[in-house]
Amino acid sequence: MFKKIPLAWLQLTRERTRLVIALAGIAFADILMFMQLGFREALFDANVLLHKSLEGDIVLINPQSDALLSMQSFSQRRLYQALAVKSVSSVHPIYLDFTGWKNPQTRKLRNIQVIGINPEDKLFALPGVAEKLDVIKLPDVVIFDKGSRAEFGPIAADIEQGKFVNTEVDGRKVKVGGIFELGASFGADGNIITSDQNFLRIFADKRKFGLIDIGVINLKPGTDVEVAKAQIQNFLPKDIKVLTKQEFVDFEKDYWASSTAIGFIFTLGTIMGFIVGTVIVYQILYSEVSDHMPEYATLKAMGYTQTYLLLVVFQEALILAILGFMPGFGFAMVQYTMARNATLLPIAMTARRAITVIILTILMCFISGAIAVRKLRSADPADIF
Repeated sequence: MFKKIPLAWLQLTRERTRLVIALAGIAFADILMFMQLGFREALFDANVLLHKSLEGDIVLINPQSDALLSMQSFSQRRLYQALAVKSVSSVHPIYLDFTGWKNPQTRKLRNIQVIGINPEDKLFALPGVAEKLDVIKLPDVVIFDKGSRAEFGPIAADIEQGKFVNTEVDGRKVKVGGIFELGASFGADGNIITSDQNFLRIFADKRKFGLIDIGVINLKPGTDVEVAKAQIQNFLPKDIKVLTKQEFVDFEKDYWASSTAIGFIFTLGTIMGFIVGTVIVYQILYSEVSDHMPEYATLKAMGYTQTYLLLVVFQEALILAILGFMPGFGFAMVQYTMARNATLLPIAMTARRAITVIILTILMCFISGAIAVRKLRSADPADIF
Protein backbone atom coordinates (compact mmCIF):
# COMPACT_ATOMS: atom_id res chain seq x y z
CA MET A 1 0.00 0.00 0.00
CA PHE A 2 2.84 2.36 0.87
CA LYS A 3 4.54 1.66 -2.48
CA LYS A 4 1.48 2.67 -4.51
CA ILE A 5 0.20 5.62 -2.51
CA PRO A 6 2.25 6.56 0.60
CA LEU A 7 -0.69 8.66 1.70
CA ALA A 8 -0.21 8.25 5.45
CA TRP A 9 3.40 9.45 5.30
CA LEU A 10 2.62 12.32 2.93
CA GLN A 11 -0.17 13.59 5.16
CA LEU A 12 2.00 13.47 8.28
CA THR A 13 4.97 15.22 6.64
CA ARG A 14 2.87 17.89 4.97
CA GLU A 15 2.70 19.79 8.26
CA ARG A 16 6.24 19.36 9.60
CA THR A 17 5.66 21.46 12.71
CA ARG A 18 2.61 19.43 13.68
CA LEU A 19 4.58 16.21 13.12
CA VAL A 20 7.43 17.38 15.35
CA ILE A 21 4.98 18.35 18.09
CA ALA A 22 3.28 14.96 17.82
CA LEU A 23 6.59 13.08 18.05
CA ALA A 24 7.67 15.22 21.01
CA GLY A 25 4.41 14.42 22.78
CA ILE A 26 4.77 10.69 22.16
CA ALA A 27 8.42 10.78 23.24
CA PHE A 28 7.41 12.57 26.44
CA ALA A 29 4.78 9.91 27.16
CA ASP A 30 7.35 7.17 26.48
CA ILE A 31 9.92 8.79 28.76
CA LEU A 32 7.31 9.02 31.50
CA MET A 33 6.42 5.34 31.10
CA PHE A 34 10.10 4.33 30.93
CA MET A 35 10.94 6.22 34.11
CA GLN A 36 7.96 4.94 36.07
CA LEU A 37 8.54 1.33 35.00
CA GLY A 38 12.28 1.72 35.57
CA PHE A 39 11.88 3.04 39.09
CA ARG A 40 9.28 0.36 39.84
CA GLU A 41 11.66 -2.40 38.74
CA ALA A 42 14.58 -0.73 40.56
CA LEU A 43 12.41 -0.64 43.66
CA PHE A 44 11.95 -4.40 43.48
CA ASP A 45 15.49 -5.24 42.38
CA ALA A 46 17.21 -3.09 45.01
CA ASN A 47 15.10 -4.48 47.83
CA VAL A 48 15.79 -8.13 46.99
CA LEU A 49 19.54 -7.99 46.31
CA LEU A 50 20.25 -9.26 49.81
CA HIS A 51 17.65 -12.02 49.44
CA LYS A 52 19.09 -13.19 46.12
CA SER A 53 22.64 -13.19 47.50
CA LEU A 54 21.79 -15.65 50.28
CA GLU A 55 23.75 -18.91 50.07
CA GLY A 56 20.90 -21.12 51.22
CA ASP A 57 17.89 -23.15 50.11
CA ILE A 58 15.26 -22.55 52.81
CA VAL A 59 14.55 -19.43 54.87
CA LEU A 60 12.81 -19.21 58.26
CA ILE A 61 11.16 -15.99 59.42
CA ASN A 62 8.63 -14.83 61.97
CA PRO A 63 5.10 -14.95 60.46
CA GLN A 64 4.58 -11.40 61.75
CA SER A 65 7.37 -10.04 59.55
CA ASP A 66 6.28 -7.83 56.64
CA ALA A 67 9.56 -7.08 54.87
CA LEU A 68 13.28 -6.77 55.47
CA LEU A 69 12.85 -3.31 56.98
CA SER A 70 10.38 -4.59 59.60
CA MET A 71 11.54 -8.07 60.51
CA GLN A 72 10.22 -9.58 63.73
CA SER A 73 12.61 -11.71 65.78
CA PHE A 74 12.09 -15.34 66.72
CA SER A 75 13.88 -17.89 68.87
CA GLN A 76 17.01 -19.37 67.35
CA ARG A 77 15.94 -22.69 68.88
CA ARG A 78 13.46 -23.05 66.02
CA LEU A 79 16.32 -22.82 63.53
CA TYR A 80 18.41 -25.45 65.31
CA GLN A 81 15.37 -27.71 65.66
CA ALA A 82 15.35 -27.93 61.86
CA LEU A 83 18.62 -29.90 62.05
CA ALA A 84 16.51 -32.88 63.11
CA VAL A 85 15.05 -33.05 59.58
CA LYS A 86 17.10 -35.57 57.58
CA SER A 87 17.36 -33.42 54.44
CA VAL A 88 18.92 -30.47 56.33
CA SER A 89 22.68 -30.09 56.04
CA SER A 90 23.36 -26.91 58.03
CA VAL A 91 21.61 -23.89 59.56
CA HIS A 92 22.76 -20.29 59.89
CA PRO A 93 21.25 -17.40 61.90
CA ILE A 94 21.14 -13.82 60.64
CA TYR A 95 20.60 -10.75 62.80
CA LEU A 96 19.09 -7.66 61.23
CA ASP A 97 18.24 -4.21 62.55
CA PHE A 98 18.46 -0.47 61.86
CA THR A 99 20.24 2.12 63.95
CA GLY A 100 22.10 5.41 63.75
CA TRP A 101 25.43 5.71 61.91
CA LYS A 102 27.51 8.78 62.68
CA ASN A 103 29.13 10.36 59.64
CA PRO A 104 32.85 10.61 60.64
CA GLN A 105 33.15 14.01 58.93
CA THR A 106 29.88 15.83 59.60
CA ARG A 107 29.01 13.92 62.82
CA LYS A 108 25.42 13.71 61.60
CA LEU A 109 23.38 10.59 62.32
CA ARG A 110 21.64 8.58 59.63
CA ASN A 111 19.85 5.24 59.88
CA ILE A 112 21.80 2.31 58.50
CA GLN A 113 20.98 -1.38 58.19
CA VAL A 114 23.15 -3.58 60.39
CA ILE A 115 23.53 -7.25 59.43
CA GLY A 116 25.03 -9.70 61.90
CA ILE A 117 26.30 -13.14 60.85
CA ASN A 118 28.54 -15.89 62.13
CA PRO A 119 31.94 -15.16 60.51
CA GLU A 120 32.42 -18.90 59.99
CA ASP A 121 29.41 -18.98 57.65
CA LYS A 122 29.66 -17.95 54.01
CA LEU A 123 26.11 -16.65 53.79
CA PHE A 124 26.24 -13.90 51.17
CA ALA A 125 27.43 -14.07 47.57
CA LEU A 126 28.31 -10.38 47.63
CA PRO A 127 31.58 -8.88 46.36
CA GLY A 128 33.97 -8.28 49.24
CA VAL A 129 32.17 -10.21 51.99
CA ALA A 130 34.01 -13.56 51.87
CA GLU A 131 37.40 -11.80 51.91
CA LYS A 132 36.52 -9.88 55.09
CA LEU A 133 34.94 -12.60 57.24
CA ASP A 134 38.11 -12.92 59.33
CA VAL A 135 38.19 -9.15 59.83
CA ILE A 136 34.72 -8.92 61.39
CA LYS A 137 35.71 -11.53 63.97
CA LEU A 138 37.61 -8.75 65.73
CA PRO A 139 35.71 -6.81 68.42
CA ASP A 140 33.79 -3.75 67.19
CA VAL A 141 34.80 -4.13 63.55
CA VAL A 142 32.32 -3.75 60.70
CA ILE A 143 32.55 -3.77 56.91
CA PHE A 144 30.81 -1.00 54.98
CA ASP A 145 28.66 -1.21 51.86
CA LYS A 146 30.34 0.88 49.16
CA GLY A 147 26.92 1.23 47.49
CA SER A 148 25.54 3.19 50.44
CA ARG A 149 24.38 6.75 49.94
CA ALA A 150 26.92 9.57 50.16
CA GLU A 151 25.30 10.98 53.31
CA PHE A 152 27.12 8.31 55.36
CA GLY A 153 30.44 9.86 54.43
CA PRO A 154 33.28 8.99 51.99
CA ILE A 155 33.88 5.69 53.79
CA ALA A 156 34.60 3.52 50.75
CA ALA A 157 36.96 6.10 49.24
CA ASP A 158 38.90 6.43 52.50
CA ILE A 159 39.24 2.66 52.91
CA GLU A 160 40.39 2.24 49.30
CA GLN A 161 43.05 4.90 49.96
CA GLY A 162 44.31 2.93 52.96
CA LYS A 163 42.96 5.31 55.59
CA PHE A 164 41.67 4.19 58.98
CA VAL A 165 38.00 4.91 59.52
CA ASN A 166 36.48 5.00 62.99
CA THR A 167 32.96 6.10 63.83
CA GLU A 168 29.96 5.27 66.01
CA VAL A 169 27.04 2.91 65.44
CA ASP A 170 24.18 3.32 67.90
CA GLY A 171 26.59 5.27 70.10
CA ARG A 172 29.18 2.48 70.16
CA LYS A 173 32.63 3.12 68.72
CA VAL A 174 33.46 0.87 65.78
CA LYS A 175 36.22 0.50 63.22
CA VAL A 176 35.53 -0.01 59.52
CA GLY A 177 37.64 -2.99 58.52
CA GLY A 178 36.79 -3.10 54.83
CA ILE A 179 34.14 -2.65 52.19
CA PHE A 180 31.70 -4.87 50.32
CA GLU A 181 29.10 -4.18 47.65
CA LEU A 182 25.33 -4.49 48.05
CA GLY A 183 23.75 -1.12 47.25
CA ALA A 184 21.15 1.23 48.64
CA SER A 185 17.46 0.43 48.38
CA PHE A 186 14.13 2.06 49.15
CA GLY A 187 14.23 0.34 52.53
CA ALA A 188 17.86 0.97 53.47
CA ASP A 189 20.09 3.88 52.48
CA GLY A 190 23.17 1.97 53.53
CA ASN A 191 24.41 -1.30 55.01
CA ILE A 192 27.12 -2.68 57.25
CA ILE A 193 27.95 -6.30 58.04
CA THR A 194 29.55 -7.47 61.25
CA SER A 195 29.84 -10.61 63.35
CA ASP A 196 26.95 -11.89 65.42
CA GLN A 197 28.89 -11.05 68.59
CA ASN A 198 29.55 -7.48 67.47
CA PHE A 199 25.90 -7.14 66.47
CA LEU A 200 24.78 -8.15 69.96
CA ARG A 201 27.25 -5.68 71.47
CA ILE A 202 25.85 -2.85 69.34
CA PHE A 203 22.26 -3.70 70.26
CA ALA A 204 22.98 -4.85 73.82
CA ASP A 205 20.20 -2.68 75.28
CA LYS A 206 17.62 -3.58 72.62
CA ARG A 207 18.12 -7.28 71.97
CA LYS A 208 17.39 -10.35 74.04
CA PHE A 209 19.93 -13.12 73.68
CA GLY A 210 18.73 -16.04 71.57
CA LEU A 211 16.51 -14.04 69.22
CA ILE A 212 17.33 -13.93 65.50
CA ASP A 213 15.64 -12.34 62.48
CA ILE A 214 16.31 -14.76 59.62
CA GLY A 215 17.23 -18.42 59.63
CA VAL A 216 19.00 -19.84 56.58
CA ILE A 217 18.95 -23.58 55.93
CA ASN A 218 21.22 -25.47 53.54
CA LEU A 219 19.94 -28.79 52.27
CA LYS A 220 21.89 -31.92 51.46
CA PRO A 221 22.91 -32.28 47.80
CA GLY A 222 20.19 -33.72 45.57
CA THR A 223 17.36 -32.80 47.93
CA ASP A 224 14.12 -31.57 46.41
CA VAL A 225 13.59 -28.09 47.87
CA GLU A 226 9.79 -28.25 47.88
CA VAL A 227 9.78 -31.64 49.59
CA ALA A 228 12.28 -30.43 52.18
CA LYS A 229 10.23 -27.30 52.78
CA ALA A 230 7.13 -29.40 53.48
CA GLN A 231 9.10 -31.65 55.86
CA ILE A 232 10.47 -28.69 57.80
CA GLN A 233 7.06 -27.02 57.86
CA ASN A 234 5.45 -30.14 59.30
CA PHE A 235 8.22 -30.63 61.84
CA LEU A 236 8.43 -27.10 63.25
CA PRO A 237 5.69 -25.38 65.30
CA LYS A 238 3.28 -23.04 63.51
CA ASP A 239 4.99 -19.95 64.97
CA ILE A 240 7.57 -20.08 62.15
CA LYS A 241 7.12 -19.29 58.46
CA VAL A 242 9.07 -21.56 56.11
CA LEU A 243 9.98 -20.22 52.66
CA THR A 244 12.11 -21.29 49.76
CA LYS A 245 14.72 -18.77 48.65
CA GLN A 246 12.54 -17.68 45.71
CA GLU A 247 9.51 -17.35 47.98
CA PHE A 248 11.60 -15.15 50.27
CA VAL A 249 12.37 -12.91 47.27
CA ASP A 250 8.69 -12.85 46.27
CA PHE A 251 7.73 -12.13 49.89
CA GLU A 252 9.72 -8.89 49.74
CA LYS A 253 8.47 -7.92 46.29
CA ASP A 254 4.84 -8.49 47.28
CA TYR A 255 5.25 -6.14 50.23
CA TRP A 256 6.54 -3.28 48.11
CA ALA A 257 4.05 -3.92 45.32
CA SER A 258 0.89 -4.20 47.40
CA SER A 259 1.51 -2.91 50.92
CA THR A 260 3.19 0.42 50.22
CA ALA A 261 2.16 3.53 48.35
CA ILE A 262 5.41 3.51 46.35
CA GLY A 263 4.50 0.54 44.15
CA PHE A 264 1.05 2.00 43.50
CA ILE A 265 2.46 5.44 42.66
CA PHE A 266 4.85 4.10 40.01
CA THR A 267 2.09 1.98 38.47
CA LEU A 268 -0.22 5.00 38.42
CA GLY A 269 2.52 7.09 36.82
CA THR A 270 2.83 4.56 34.00
CA ILE A 271 -0.93 4.66 33.42
CA MET A 272 -0.88 8.46 33.39
CA GLY A 273 1.90 8.45 30.80
CA PHE A 274 -0.18 6.13 28.63
CA ILE A 275 -3.23 8.39 28.95
CA VAL A 276 -1.22 11.54 28.19
CA GLY A 277 0.23 9.95 25.06
CA THR A 278 -3.20 8.74 23.93
CA VAL A 279 -4.68 12.23 24.24
CA ILE A 280 -1.77 13.85 22.37
CA VAL A 281 -1.89 11.37 19.48
CA TYR A 282 -5.68 11.64 19.30
CA GLN A 283 -5.48 15.42 18.95
CA ILE A 284 -2.93 15.12 16.14
CA LEU A 285 -4.78 12.40 14.24
CA TYR A 286 -8.13 14.14 14.65
CA SER A 287 -6.63 17.33 13.24
CA GLU A 288 -5.09 15.36 10.36
CA VAL A 289 -8.42 13.75 9.50
CA SER A 290 -10.35 17.02 9.83
CA ASP A 291 -7.90 18.97 7.66
CA HIS A 292 -7.97 16.33 4.92
CA MET A 293 -11.69 15.65 4.80
CA PRO A 294 -11.95 16.95 1.18
CA GLU A 295 -9.16 14.57 0.12
CA TYR A 296 -10.83 11.63 1.86
CA ALA A 297 -14.15 12.51 0.20
CA THR A 298 -12.40 12.65 -3.17
CA LEU A 299 -10.85 9.23 -2.59
CA LYS A 300 -14.28 7.86 -1.79
CA ALA A 301 -15.61 9.32 -5.03
CA MET A 302 -12.74 7.63 -6.88
CA GLY A 303 -13.84 4.26 -5.51
CA TYR A 304 -11.61 3.80 -2.48
CA THR A 305 -13.44 2.02 0.32
CA GLN A 306 -14.02 3.14 3.89
CA THR A 307 -11.70 0.33 4.99
CA TYR A 308 -8.85 1.78 2.93
CA LEU A 309 -9.31 5.18 4.53
CA LEU A 310 -9.32 3.60 7.98
CA LEU A 311 -6.07 1.81 7.16
CA VAL A 312 -4.49 5.12 6.18
CA VAL A 313 -5.28 6.57 9.60
CA PHE A 314 -3.97 3.48 11.38
CA GLN A 315 -0.81 3.65 9.26
CA GLU A 316 -0.34 7.21 10.46
CA ALA A 317 -0.79 5.98 14.04
CA LEU A 318 1.84 3.27 13.53
CA ILE A 319 4.31 5.71 11.97
CA LEU A 320 3.84 8.12 14.87
CA ALA A 321 4.32 5.31 17.39
CA ILE A 322 7.60 4.10 15.88
CA LEU A 323 9.08 7.56 15.21
CA GLY A 324 8.02 8.86 18.63
CA PHE A 325 9.43 5.84 20.44
CA MET A 326 12.99 6.32 19.17
CA PRO A 327 13.74 9.69 20.82
CA GLY A 328 11.80 8.58 23.90
CA PHE A 329 14.04 5.52 24.19
CA GLY A 330 17.20 7.60 23.78
CA PHE A 331 16.23 10.20 26.37
CA ALA A 332 15.15 7.45 28.78
CA MET A 333 18.63 5.89 28.57
CA VAL A 334 20.14 9.24 29.56
CA GLN A 335 17.63 9.65 32.39
CA TYR A 336 18.40 6.14 33.67
CA THR A 337 22.10 6.96 33.87
CA MET A 338 21.43 10.20 35.73
CA ALA A 339 19.00 8.50 38.12
CA ARG A 340 21.42 5.64 38.79
CA ASN A 341 24.25 8.04 39.61
CA ALA A 342 22.03 10.19 41.84
CA THR A 343 20.22 7.44 43.76
CA LEU A 344 22.61 4.46 43.49
CA LEU A 345 19.58 2.33 42.63
CA PRO A 346 20.02 -0.51 40.09
CA ILE A 347 18.01 1.20 37.36
CA ALA A 348 18.95 0.24 33.81
CA MET A 349 17.30 -0.35 30.45
CA THR A 350 16.19 -3.91 29.77
CA ALA A 351 14.99 -5.52 26.55
CA ARG A 352 11.77 -6.58 28.24
CA ARG A 353 10.99 -3.02 29.34
CA ALA A 354 11.79 -1.59 25.90
CA ILE A 355 9.47 -4.13 24.27
CA THR A 356 6.77 -3.37 26.85
CA VAL A 357 6.93 0.36 26.19
CA ILE A 358 6.93 0.08 22.39
CA ILE A 359 3.90 -2.23 22.59
CA LEU A 360 2.18 0.28 24.89
CA THR A 361 3.13 3.07 22.46
CA ILE A 362 1.65 1.26 19.46
CA LEU A 363 -1.46 0.40 21.47
CA MET A 364 -1.71 4.01 22.62
CA CYS A 365 -1.54 5.28 19.04
CA PHE A 366 -4.00 2.69 17.74
CA ILE A 367 -6.53 3.61 20.44
CA SER A 368 -6.15 7.25 19.44
CA GLY A 369 -6.56 6.28 15.79
CA ALA A 370 -9.67 4.23 16.55
CA ILE A 371 -11.26 7.26 18.19
CA ALA A 372 -10.14 9.68 15.47
CA VAL A 373 -11.46 7.59 12.53
CA ARG A 374 -15.04 8.23 13.60
CA LYS A 375 -14.65 11.55 11.82
CA LEU A 376 -14.15 9.68 8.51
CA ARG A 377 -17.76 8.55 8.48
CA SER A 378 -18.75 12.09 7.60
CA ALA A 379 -16.47 12.15 4.53
CA ASP A 380 -19.21 12.44 1.87
CA PRO A 381 -18.30 12.97 -1.82
CA ALA A 382 -21.56 14.90 -2.21
CA ASP A 383 -20.07 17.65 -0.05
CA ILE A 384 -17.30 18.14 -2.60
CA PHE A 385 -19.05 17.52 -5.91
